[in-house]
Amino acid sequence: MAEPTDSGGRFGPWQRLMRWMRAHHMTLMTLPDTPHAIALGAAIGMFFGFSPLFGLKTILAFLIAWICRANKTAAVITVQLHDILLPFVPALFFWQYKLGMWAMYHRVPLREGFRKVPLSEWLEWTKFLTVGRPILVGSLFFAVPAALLVYFGFRAVLIKARARSDAPPK
Repeated sequence: MAEPTDSGGRFGPWQRLMRWMRAHHMTLMTLPDTPHAIALGAAIGMFFGFSPLFGLKTILAFLIAWICRANKTAAVITVQLHDILLPFVPALFFWQYKLGMWAMYHRVPLREGFRKVPLSEWLEWTKFLTVGRPILVGSLFFAVPAALLVYFGFRAVLIKARARSDAPPK
């Protein structure tokens, strides 16, 4: 049965997304490593996926996975998987900024500081220190719980799947 396509004859965006997720899910499930190492790598990737450090997320996930002896492939795939949320990044940054301001200064500003910053100035380190620091601190409120959920959930799925595949046929 043929999959639905858009007018150009290519797969639609949702079909491409689902095919990509299935392929990478199978890649993660079949990595030749222990469930702990794969799940830890995936958790590290998820953790860095929430950070506002575009351009450094993949490198940091890879390096931390290497230092922790986690699966580096799982870390890189998971940090890239997090980029599916790209359309929601402005809303995510908004909440990370509010949570970061609350955590750092015990107050939430009435007007968000990052709305007044032109896009060209985001590349300056001085702006990162004033506006980006609360976003970075606020990202921990999302990153830590997500990484814990990914680690324990994915580790359980891997253990169960590998036990089922190792069971003798009936």
